[in-house]
Amino acid sequence: MALGEHFNLLGQSWAQIYFTENKGMAFGMELGGSYGKIILSLFRIVAVFFIGYYLYGLVKKEANKGLIASIALILAGAVGNIIDSMFYGLIFSESGFHNPATFVPMGEGYESFLHGRVVDMLHFPMVDTKYPSWMPFVGGEQLQFFRFIFNIADAAISVGVALLIIFYKSFFPQTEEENKTPQSTETQTNPNVENLN
Repeated sequence: MALGEHFNLLGQSWAQIYFTENKGMAFGMELGGSYGKIILSLFRIVAVFFIGYYLYGLVKKEANKGLIASIALILAGAVGNIIDSMFYGLIFSESGFHNPATFVPMGEGYESFLHGRVVDMLHFPMVDTKYPSWMPFVGGEQLQFFRFIFNIADAAISVGVALLIIFYKSFFPQTEEENKTPQSTETQTNPNVENLN
């Protein structure tokens, strides 16, 4: 597919495969230049090792299965985006708005190692309308929800983080117990308090 090319899923205009490439992080944010991309890629790799080590510890401790699944989703999504960043630029030609990317021999792609773009393709513009004209600042402008284009790796990370937030108390129950004030030792040591045993 060429950049910007898209087609509807199951005949629905609100569910699309839409080909685009992301040079940076979530929502298209970038660290500037070649060095910024290297720093971002190296940060992702280091983060994946820490997340992997944490996940390994959770499995060994037989932690809550929901917590393990949430961290595994985050890890899988991060690895998926790293793979794109590492290799996509090495094995594909430059894509444009009128020319699709094609496979090329390894190392003859549009970018060097760790400089590849992440491919995003899922688009769900369920609401596509305009803001009412009477609204300050945005009146008459386009309102589209959900306008972001993402990939399966992004979805895995988002679901993993959402599960951590929603089920935080059940994933980390000891934090509640730690916050409780310890029972007063006065009742244990005061001789005037009757022993009920």
